Amino acid sequence: MKDGFIKVAAITPSVSVGDTEYNTTQIIYGMQTAHNQGAKLAVFPELCLTGYTCNDLFLQDTLLNNVFYGLKQIINASVEMDLLTIIGFPFYLRNSLYNVAAIIHEGTLLGIVPKQNIPNYSEFYEGRHFSIPSLNNEIIQIKELGKLGKNIPFGTNLLFCAENFTQFVLGIDICEDLWMPVPPSCHHALAGATVIANLSASDEITGKDIYRRELVRNQSARLISGYIYADAGEGESSTDLVFSGHNLIAENGNLLKESTRFKNDVICSEIDLGRLINERRRMGTFSSISPEDANYHLISFSFCQLNDTDLTRTWAQAPFVPQDKADRDRRCDEILNIQALGLKKRLHHTNCKSAVIGISGGLDSTLALLVTVKAFDMLNLDRSGILAVTMPCFGTTDRTYQNACELTKILGATLKEVPIHNAVNQHFSDIGHDSSLHDVTYENSQARQRTLVLMDLANQTNGMVVGTGDMSELALGWATYNGDHMSMYGVNCSVPKTLVRYLVLFYAETTSDKKLHDILIDVLDTPVSPELLPPKDGKISQKTEELVGPYELHDFYLYYMMRFGYTPSKIYRLAVCAFAGTYDEATIYKWLCTFYRRFFSQQFKRSCLPDGPKVGSVALSPRGDWRMPSDASVNLWMKDLNSINKK
Repeated sequence: MKDGFIKVAAITPSVSVGDTEYNTTQIIYGMQTAHNQGAKLAVFPELCLTGYTCNDLFLQDTLLNNVFYGLKQIINASVEMDLLTIIGFPFYLRNSLYNVAAIIHEGTLLGIVPKQNIPNYSEFYEGRHFSIPSLNNEIIQIKELGKLGKNIPFGTNLLFCAENFTQFVLGIDICEDLWMPVPPSCHHALAGATVIANLSASDEITGKDIYRRELVRNQSARLISGYIYADAGEGESSTDLVFSGHNLIAENGNLLKESTRFKNDVICSEIDLGRLINERRRMGTFSSISPEDANYHLISFSFCQLNDTDLTRTWAQAPFVPQDKADRDRRCDEILNIQALGLKKRLHHTNCKSAVIGISGGLDSTLALLVTVKAFDMLNLDRSGILAVTMPCFGTTDRTYQNACELTKILGATLKEVPIHNAVNQHFSDIGHDSSLHDVTYENSQARQRTLVLMDLANQTNGMVVGTGDMSELALGWATYNGDHMSMYGVNCSVPKTLVRYLVLFYAETTSDKKLHDILIDVLDTPVSPELLPPKDGKISQKTEELVGPYELHDFYLYYMMRFGYTPSKIYRLAVCAFAGTYDEATIYKWLCTFYRRFFSQQFKRSCLPDGPKVGSVALSPRGDWRMPSDASVNLWMKDLNSINKK
């Protein structure tokens, strides 16, 4: 189970109400199907061994006696499978009948967990047959199971832990338990459960699937857990109700897999336990309790094999960008408002009537200008107070220059051109640098000269310099220290490059100005470049992504490193899945090495960032989300990367 993944299954078998022999064969068939698909956990519906809709047949000795014959067969069948199996059945103990889940692994009945909340309203009459259990755990003997029924833990506070896969701790809900104000799974999670299995028989009425889906998804988010919901389906009695087999697998608020309703089926997906544990560790408010203090009994077992889990999940190539257009548009509008409100507050607080922006015709400065225009409109300030400064030098092309000028005019800002060729050449002369040597001094001198111009113009106009650099550049250190790295407020500081494109595109698609739309589209089509080296044949010669790698890869690496603390080897594995057919493994590995080397070596630039608004779940501000020593060693991370290369 490499990288913390475990494949799980939710199974709706065909049932014949009251026919335990038939149901047993169907359950074993479902187990074999899940096992063949590589699942390590299989969850079946509530009371599936008899059928949920037996009603008063639950009080018949014939049915209850035959339950144990079926249970024996299922336990024996599990010997050949490295599969933790959870099935539901009615269990008679000391004058009371319980609705329970049996937890089975490799020929052993590990424990029995009774349902805690017995519904007795509307179409539900469980209180007529089943008892509410006490909260005490105990060890019981089941004579009908012979040697298989010795020393069986029975109780509500049981957790099942894999000794050789310690990230996996299982807790049990049964149907109505989930619908309560405080489901038992809340207590399970606080006591250490990372996965919750829910055995359910939820009848179908119109619209209920929406509520059920959100209930499962939200509970997995609240618990920061995996949640497997197995529902009863076709075969249950249709005397008064219909069951649709609505199976769901969720992880921390994300729905990983959902069955087609009204069709009995097996669904499988992989839960990322490493991600869940990292998220719990990061959230200081997720305060866990020791199982002993919470009166829980831990039941240990071991998986037979811990081989790699084949991944069937998909990972978006752009994790910062919603894939659904409606959701993406909503997110873009929200982010533009967050950026503009942050700048609005700073302009108002400093009583600045002017904002100074270095405008290059590139993506980042275009977004910064659009945000500044929005902030000025919020403050009812004249847009002419926005001083957009173009500073052509050795690498400026006519395309970007014209786009910068036209964009400024259409938006109603004030355009100022300050060529810096002479100032930079004078600086080369002052420090004794050969201008024909196009090295880092040649490039950074231009960036620092531009920042000097912007800062002094801000002083002249009683204004502030609005920074244009984005989060992807900060992650890679692709910014000149005390050059474009510096501003008085950085509106793009937590916006990754892949999202910058969609923010500008959203603005283009929603503007009513055809000319503005056309210019923004051309900006989007322009190669990303700092334009510090002379052009070739009038075209951009210095393309950032050819030097440091594709931003879509770096943003993918950044997201999973920052958001979930994944190891480099795990990020590599996910990237290979996500970018299959786009980049080969060698390319992904090459730029991942570049990412880690640059991320560690360039922290000193992030340690002194200007203020700027956080817009998403990942940010690099040293005052907020990311505190890292500037001289931290990258050795352990590179060692992990080297282990990939040796395979």
